Amino acid sequence: MQNKVSKRVFITGVLSSLACGANAGPLERSLRPQLRPSSLSLKSKPAPSDLSRIIEAAELSGSVGCAVADVSNGDILESYRDDIPLPPASVVKSLTALYALAHLGPAFRFSTRLVATGPIQNGVLTGDLILVGSGDPSLDTDHLAGLVSELVKTGLRSVKGRFIVDGSALPLAPQIDVEQPPHVAYNPAVSGLNLNYNRVYFGWEKGANGYRIDMEARALRYRPAVKMARMQLKERGSPVYTYRDGGVWDEWTVSRSALSKEGARWLPVRKPDRYVGEIFQSLARADGLDLPLAEFSKAVVPGVTLVSHESASLADIVQRMLKYSTNLTAETVGMAATKTRLGMAVPLAESAAQMSRWASERFGAAGLSLVDHSGLSDRSRISAGDMVRILVKARNSTELNALLKDIKMRNAKGNLAQSAPTGFRAKTGTLNFVAGLGGYVTTAEGRELAFAIFSADTARRALIPVAQRERPKGASGWNRRAKILQYKMLNRWCRQYRS
Repeated sequence: MQNKVSKRVFITGVLSSLACGANAGPLERSLRPQLRPSSLSLKSKPAPSDLSRIIEAAELSGSVGCAVADVSNGDILESYRDDIPLPPASVVKSLTALYALAHLGPAFRFSTRLVATGPIQNGVLTGDLILVGSGDPSLDTDHLAGLVSELVKTGLRSVKGRFIVDGSALPLAPQIDVEQPPHVAYNPAVSGLNLNYNRVYFGWEKGANGYRIDMEARALRYRPAVKMARMQLKERGSPVYTYRDGGVWDEWTVSRSALSKEGARWLPVRKPDRYVGEIFQSLARADGLDLPLAEFSKAVVPGVTLVSHESASLADIVQRMLKYSTNLTAETVGMAATKTRLGMAVPLAESAAQMSRWASERFGAAGLSLVDHSGLSDRSRISAGDMVRILVKARNSTELNALLKDIKMRNAKGNLAQSAPTGFRAKTGTLNFVAGLGGYVTTAEGRELAFAIFSADTARRALIPVAQRERPKGASGWNRRAKILQYKMLNRWCRQYRS
């Protein structure tokens, strides 16, 4: 999931459907790219000459590419450098949704099972108890508690064999993108067993004898303490957080001077199998079932399913992914789709490459190059032309439009516009110095358009030290101008191509 800053920038950067915004001063160095017919294979028209002036007035460093098409016939109505591959950020989750739905189906459900390798007699399991995951990104502590409750109802009271945690359904990735700060919760590990979006709740409160520190697997009903993620306070100015792989633990430190009197934040989990195993044992113990120390399997162990938890349907999971932009969900559904496509699970980057190949075959998006399914990495590339091609072809053959977030037009003050277009469904994408928007907009006269707008200053982003990538200097203003530009373009297209 992208960070909270991106959501705030998105809300504050909107303009109304009638307001084009104040004219900004000229750039110190004019972009003035050549305007030309779109490179899409669909029928196209030259871009009107004033589009370049709108983009220049945004005063954005880096590159901008955009395209808009009539959904009914695929005609390109306007384009600007639409063949330049740029980082899509979370806009790529739209493609991930299509990929997962095509390979798994909208009714698909992830299953988390408790498997026994022997019989249960007089409440004793003569054999191993195995917690088996399938990659469910939505599994939380409350769901684990439900599994424990159902297991106890079978009459099980003790296990003579081993307690095994099996997250081998998907290859472990300790983090999605190695170029993110270590403490950001939207960059967790990915595994066949995931819990609470692979986040741990770090809370603190200052008392008379110093700070009280809590590390919890927090959900709505249950919040058991976590031991495998450890936090130490350090007397230093910076960095605020550090992480070290402690073998069986996630070892964290935090600057004491950076803590307020009380507060909390989510931290990523790097060892999800251990996390899930520990919390399941804790919940089982509270229900009167003591389990052996967890062991971890790298392969499926056959047995009989005792109880299971089924996730919501993939259509529901994908819709929430597009609404809340959860990175873990994108990676797990993408990797699960590739597993079905190839007949075996492959590492995250290889799975993303498979999704690129599929998009090329399915939609003709030959210039696509993805390194993940979430858009968290700035090394992924897609052009505005390819994105529009995908959106046009997907409109009548998939349920993507209905799953996209319904976004309301707002004015510069953040108020809802009174005469906004009748429909605006899209996926946003934001990294520092990267902004994307792609989806469908319906004009007041009922004409449906597919659009994509990508902006990126990759050179400036590359200069940011990893430790400062959560809130680097200058990024907020740049991203706000990029969002304003997106809405100026949408407003223009809704007026100019309204019927």
